[in-house]
Amino acid sequence: MIRVLVADSTRIHTRLLADALTRHPDLEVIPFESDSADLVTAATSGDVDVLVISSTLDEQRFRGLDLLREMRKLRPDIRAIVLESSSKDEATVQAFRAGARGVFGRNEPLDLLSKCVGCVSKGEIWADNRQLGLAITALADTPTVRAVSANGVNLLSKREAQVVRCLAEGLTNREIGQRLKLSQHTIKNYLFRVFNKLGVSSRIELLFMTLSQPSLEHPRKSSDQENGRYSQKEAEAIRKSAEAGVPAAQLALSRVFLARRDSPQDLIDAYVWYLVATRRAGEMIANMMSSRQVQEAEQRASDWVPTQNTSDSMNEERIDPESSAGVDEPVY
Repeated sequence: MIRVLVADSTRIHTRLLADALTRHPDLEVIPFESDSADLVTAATSGDVDVLVISSTLDEQRFRGLDLLREMRKLRPDIRAIVLESSSKDEATVQAFRAGARGVFGRNEPLDLLSKCVGCVSKGEIWADNRQLGLAITALADTPTVRAVSANGVNLLSKREAQVVRCLAEGLTNREIGQRLKLSQHTIKNYLFRVFNKLGVSSRIELLFMTLSQPSLEHPRKSSDQENGRYSQKEAEAIRKSAEAGVPAAQLALSRVFLARRDSPQDLIDAYVWYLVATRRAGEMIANMMSSRQVQEAEQRASDWVPTQNTSDSMNEERIDPESSAGVDEPVY
């Protein structure tokens, strides 16, 4: 049985539409006859397979689309069909932008609506050629937002930034949920939105971004944390994540050892973890590149490094490796 929640423009229309859909034995239809303010909770409860919603609710033209956007914040995978009375192109585009998986015109035969519900319940899209053309054109004309600089972090909400920080520590979805007191399903939804906002497609790409944007790794750091001075508990958590292979944690652990410098061994450990972190980051980048791009990058690096080393040796004093004097921060 496919559980269908119906919310048409008026209660009378809702009841009539629900009665029509009930004639199909594979559909369990639930007419929504309460206040529209409660519709978000009803649709995202987890018991609904498909939502059939009018774009017009409470006599407001796009009230249904506004509610659908709210639902997608709580449940990005929600499968919704928008009932649209307008034949204007913009109405169709707005429905898909709000998250509709199907747009059903009120002038279409009612028997097709049950087929539309069955199609959408399987994860398919219900649209004719004209509607698909409109959606594709709108998608092509929409600029992609990618967080390629530190300013991109501002796209994240406070909770999303917390999830990213936990991910950078090497925590699983279950462990993140336990720390933030959220369900694993909610964590997946947050990651879905983070991926979308930052323009990444995997946890690996997101972890690499935490290396190039430290504010993603530790939002609102204290001055002590900026200098690598963490509490014992924080340092142990960083070590655990570093040993689990998380590059951001490996880089942070390098800073911990460098800030402490109780003995020459700390400097060695700092350099070890710095090398491990940068090597892992290099592998991540290389895996995203073609062999030709890798060769070009390696050649350009080899051309640049000797020149840079010569310049550095002429302008810097030699540092005694047995002394920590004059060593403040690693060069990243």
